[in-house]
Amino acid sequence: MRLDLVLKQSGLIKRRTVAKTISDNGHILINGKVSKPSSDVKDGDHLSLHLGARQIEVVIKFETKGRREIPTYEEVK
Repeated sequence: MRLDLVLKQSGLIKRRTVAKTISDNGHILINGKVSKPSSDVKDGDHLSLHLGARQIEVVIKFETKGRREIPTYEEVK
């Protein structure tokens, strides 16, 4: 699933356009690599978000509901 969709659907970022802008500026890393909004996110990937003075580290998990996969996250400490 695309990075910008994962960020929006999981609730980490409220708007897809904001998620696209943040990842375009290089503030999101997938498994330690700078990512684009169209980067593919898989189950178990580690995301690092640099939002101003805050840095958030999460692991993405996908839950299946019917035929849809819903992304969720768990914060890493």
